[in-house]
Amino acid sequence: MKKARNWVWIMGIVSCLLLFETSLIHGEESKDFLSKFHPYITVTEEYSDNINLTATNKKSDFITTVNAGLMFSALSEKTYGIDLNVAAGYVYYARDHKRDYSSPSGTLNAWYKVAPTLTFRVTDDFIRSDAAREQDYSPNALQGQYLLSTERGKAIYIRNVFSPSLEYQFGKENSFSLNYRNNFYENQSRRYEDSKENYINPRLTYWFDIRNGISLEYGLTFGDFERSPDFVGHTATGRYTYRFNPRTSIFGEYTQNWYNFENPSENPSNDYVVYRPSVGISHAFTSTLSGSAQAGYYWKNANGGADSSGPYYNLSLTQRAQKTTYTVSFQGGYTEDYFTAENLGFSKYYRVLGSINHQLMPKVTTGLFSSFEWAKSDGERDRIWNIGANVSYQVLKWLSASLRFSHRANHSNNDLNDYSEYRGIFSLTASF
Repeated sequence: MKKARNWVWIMGIVSCLLLFETSLIHGEESKDFLSKFHPYITVTEEYSDNINLTATNKKSDFITTVNAGLMFSALSEKTYGIDLNVAAGYVYYARDHKRDYSSPSGTLNAWYKVAPTLTFRVTDDFIRSDAAREQDYSPNALQGQYLLSTERGKAIYIRNVFSPSLEYQFGKENSFSLNYRNNFYENQSRRYEDSKENYINPRLTYWFDIRNGISLEYGLTFGDFERSPDFVGHTATGRYTYRFNPRTSIFGEYTQNWYNFENPSENPSNDYVVYRPSVGISHAFTSTLSGSAQAGYYWKNANGGADSSGPYYNLSLTQRAQKTTYTVSFQGGYTEDYFTAENLGFSKYYRVLGSINHQLMPKVTTGLFSSFEWAKSDGERDRIWNIGANVSYQVLKWLSASLRFSHRANHSNNDLNDYSEYRGIFSLTASF
């Protein structure tokens, strides 16, 4: 718990330093500065017919969450940008008060131009929750995308993802960046283990001319686990892109992953290497409709476990119009699930995601979402369905309401992993 508090302090210190520097350098008047702060309060009422996600002995409950928060937003297009949102919350269970807990959260997204060609960025996401499935925190995650790992039994955990980066722009499309990520996970239940990820990622993008470009990327991961073997991971990716015109480009890509685990001498090694060549295309059909497709093959060579191979693909289609936005995504091949509740590791994996949001009226927005996931890991096969709908209404300038219904289920060859859940959430937010 002490480590988690340290990360909260880091987030607060970084935020205060950025705000202080912004105010000092640009000499904002205090009145204008204070107008950038927006306090709010959110009350959420939630019902679940299976809060523990179990196959039998289901328990239902009404869950009330009260959040009091503060948002800060400031922007200077040439110099800096800051978006900060911190909240103190509390969660009440109607039928089992032993589950009640405090739920602080916070997000930070800021950038500052050290020089015209040099930009410093920092993001931080902090949450304390007992949600059974976590939303995916990775930079390329789509709306409605969750981590594969599932937590059963409603244990409270803390997640903090701190990511600073430095980017040097040495041409219109040429850049070099150095990125770092500290991903901290701590769970109160001994059933799940704490973990910490330190990730360093240099990346180079260079265009030889208007049509031919390359990107080179390397990732170094240090995985630290409470009980499982620690590991050092390496990821190298190279891509060549040929651009026919501003709307259409094709590319060839090669990615290789190495994972070296620190195993006790009496256990077989879990080390493995994954090779993944692929080709792809991206195309903008219109100014609001774009799509991309990538397909290839992967081979996993394991030192002490089972080898694996199969097709790899990633297809997506996105429409962003004035009133309607939709996304359809097909992903297949494999996933690596570390630093989560279950730490499932390498899994064969296929996923379909779809979402649509439509502004029905000036103050009313509706949405539909669904997903299907198929995963195979250590002999277990899971088929996870999720479908739902939501509607939001801007009642007044300072008051908004939302309603969300969802159903999700897992059909597994391991009966202990089966579950089905219906959930409804009503939320009111007053902002000032």
